[in-house]
Amino acid sequence: MSGRIAIIILLCALGAYAQSGRVKPTESPSPSPTPKRVGVYSPTDKIIPTPGVTPTPSPTPEDPDTIKINSGLVPIPVSVFDVRGRAINDLTIRDFRLKINGVEAEIGELSRAESPVRLALLFDNSSSVTIAREFEKKAAIRFFRRVIRPEKDLVALFSVSTVSRIEQPLTKDMGSLIDAIETFPQPDGATALLDGLIEASKYLGEVSGRRVIVIVSDGDDTISDSTFEETVKALQIANCQVFIVKTTDFENAKRTGERKGSANLRQLAAERRMQDIARQTGGLVWSPLDENEMDLAFDQISAELAQQYVIAYYPDPEPEKRGEFRSIEVTVNNQPGSSVRARKGYYVPRSR
Repeated sequence: MSGRIAIIILLCALGAYAQSGRVKPTESPSPSPTPKRVGVYSPTDKIIPTPGVTPTPSPTPEDPDTIKINSGLVPIPVSVFDVRGRAINDLTIRDFRLKINGVEAEIGELSRAESPVRLALLFDNSSSVTIAREFEKKAAIRFFRRVIRPEKDLVALFSVSTVSRIEQPLTKDMGSLIDAIETFPQPDGATALLDGLIEASKYLGEVSGRRVIVIVSDGDDTISDSTFEETVKALQIANCQVFIVKTTDFENAKRTGERKGSANLRQLAAERRMQDIARQTGGLVWSPLDENEMDLAFDQISAELAQQYVIAYYPDPEPEKRGEFRSIEVTVNNQPGSSVRARKGYYVPRSR
């Protein structure tokens, strides 16, 4: 009997020892680091960080044509010129000042123009632009060859008439772009330019990179369902910068043989509308009179894209602020006589 009791006591002692060896004290999980709000444009960008803000690079995407950007980022392309109109290319992040709704704001990052471009070229293909169409197509092909970097950039081609239509989806293949332009349908119908702008902005809004729209048009909208205000809002939400090659004077010069535009032929309302769209998005309007000036307009767009700074700004993430419009003002320090061109506002990104 005493032997049986001794065995039971021994087994209990062994069980207690084994249990104490298997059970570890519960460890509190390490707190996750606070994510840093950093947008990534391209692995080769020259990033000038804000003092005290450490960028956290995103993983390299599997698709080299897809550059991921933090969804909360508001990119602000900025062009700075001296008193003679020459681009100033040696500024640092400390040279810029950013105000949002009139209040000084922190600049998250400053990158240079090495960041990828996602460009949509909108060709007015209505019956009002038939005279100079062939030259415009040739100028666009030269523009593509000058501005597009196949290792980084993607371009899409839209035609705009009674309805807008994508003639070539985003591609880096120059041959496909040239084929799409050379086989462009004959000009016909009315002009739904504002509708086309909204469609292009939504299309570019699905990809990451510097989003640019170049319009080749007389700017005269005759049939769009969209309003001017709706169009500007769509462009601002999609972070699109708009450059416009306005063909009215070019067409009139071809038609009349006179280099100076006639006041009764110019669509003043269309001109004001195009100027406003470019100003609100940080772009510019050119009104060439002849072939040389048409080429120069495309050259200047190419140079502009190559010389830009891109300010990265991260809005207040408070949910009640999402969808709210805010004004943008960008200035530079210690550059007397300089001029700065940037978009005039943005809409606080909504959660996705």
